[in-house]
Parts: sequence; structure tokens; C-alpha cells
Amino acid sequence: MTDQYHVNGELVPADEATVNVRDRGFMYGDGAFETLRIYAGEPFEWDAHAERLQRSCETLGFGDALPPASDLRERVDETLAANDLFDSYLKLSVTRGVQPGKLTPGEDVDPTIVIYVSELPRAGVDGERVWDGPASVGTVERERVSDEAIPADAKTHNYLNGILARLELRNSDHDEAIMCSSDGYLAEGATSNLFFVSGGTLRTPTAALPLLPGITRDVVLSLAEEAGISVETGRYDPEILRQASEVFVTNSTWEIRPVTRVDDEPVAVGPVTRDLQERFDKLVESFY
Repeated sequence: MTDQYHVNGELVPADEATVNVRDRGFMYGDGAFETLRIYAGEPFEWDAHAERLQRSCETLGFGDALPPASDLRERVDETLAANDLFDSYLKLSVTRGVQPGKLTPGEDVDPTIVIYVSELPRAGVDGERVWDGPASVGTVERERVSDEAIPADAKTHNYLNGILARLELRNSDHDEAIMCSSDGYLAEGATSNLFFVSGGTLRTPTAALPLLPGITRDVVLSLAEEAGISVETGRYDPEILRQASEVFVTNSTWEIRPVTRVDDEPVAVGPVTRDLQERFDKLVESFY
């Protein structure tokens, strides 16, 4: 069966799915997106993703042009049904659309909305990981762009910050780049949120820093609270990460991925990480 993408309200074969070369998402990165995991045909944390997409579009100044979440959900469901996919990666992308080729956006917005999916293995207690093994991460010199420059809580098409961070590691075997804020505090990975255990406490950088508070990050914090795990969000120097007893990274695709090396320092996969993975798997298993 030919893959089907959803482009501006219509299902089209993947090899025929196109957007206008004058689309502002292509020309300027003027768009927002969400990446979701689909478990047993259901988008995980749909409401949270839809709300964040709305906030991102509002930050970019075209929130009123975004269709209601119910409309977007219908498009998601149509895309999943057309591709007969129950376990998958789904990307929902919205741009300001086609406008005259000048930097200042026009007030009239006809957004370009694209949805595509790709198959992933079944997740949950009886499922498989999408990654081959624990991650190795490297701290990089590339700083996370400040909130004053580009709001970090907007998930936009402009990923140059993360791309340049990953390029620093292209001659290494690291899987993820860990960036710091301009004042030297740990912020986030190029495509992930960061957690570590130090002094018996699970820690993650505060959302007051320039980072995108991920949907999976929020789920993990809730699971940790339910488990009675001591949790702290704060500002941390990179050295504390190298001395941590456990480290893991999160995003929608990886879920919870343990880290076994930070720069040149080995790290064990410890009880907190394993406990949270088990709880996350049980939560996902409820979809099946």
C-alpha cells in the first residue's frame, strides 16, 4: 500500500505530497509542529500536544488561523486509517502558508497543514524500544538560544540551534548533544529533555531556562511524583551531570532512554531509571 500523507485537508500519496516553494515554512522556518507517538491507533497525550501547538502558533502570531483541535484530530485519525497504522510516529506541521516574499508576515493567513506517519514497533510492557541501546551524550559549546531571542517554549520549524549542536558531535559516537544556557546552566538535548539522579534526587533543568518542556518530560515528572521519587527542578552546572549516578533523556519517540556515557564518563542504568521505564511502559500498555 502506498503511504498516504494529509496535506491541506486532503489525503494524497506520499510521493505526490508537496508544498509551495513560497510557503513561509520553507522560506523562513515560519511554522510550528508536534511529534506524537501513536499507541494502538491512539495519539499519546493528544490534548497536551494540541494545546502546545496552539500556544506555538500564538507565539508566532497566527494562532487564530489554526483549526480547532477537534478538526486536527479528525485529520490525524484519517491519516492513521489511510495508512492502516496502529503503532507509529506522527508529525503534525502547520506553517503560516504562502504569502508575498517579504519577511514581514501578512495579516491574512491560510495555513499549510501537513500530517505524515511512519511505522514504529509496538510499545508498552510487551513492546520494543525504538532505539538500539542506551544513549551516549556529549556536552557541546553551542549555547541554547535565549528566550529573549526565540521563545524556547514554541516548537517551531527552526531547528538550526539543535542541528548546529549535533554537528559538533558528528565525529563522535554520541547520540545526543546536551546544550547549556548562555549563563552556563544545563538546558536540554538537541531533541530531548534531560534528567539525572544526584544525591538520591531526580533532577531536571527548570523550565525557567531556555528549554522546551516536553510532553514526555511532564509525564515522567508525574510518574515520579506518583512513585514517591524525590524530584527537583533547578539550575545545574554541567559538572554535576558528569558525576550523576543515573542519567536519561526523554522525547516522544524515545520515551525514556537511559544514558550510559556523558562525555568520557560512564554512567550506570540505575533503579530510578528502570522504575520510571516500567511505569511508563505500564501506562502505554493501557492503550492495548
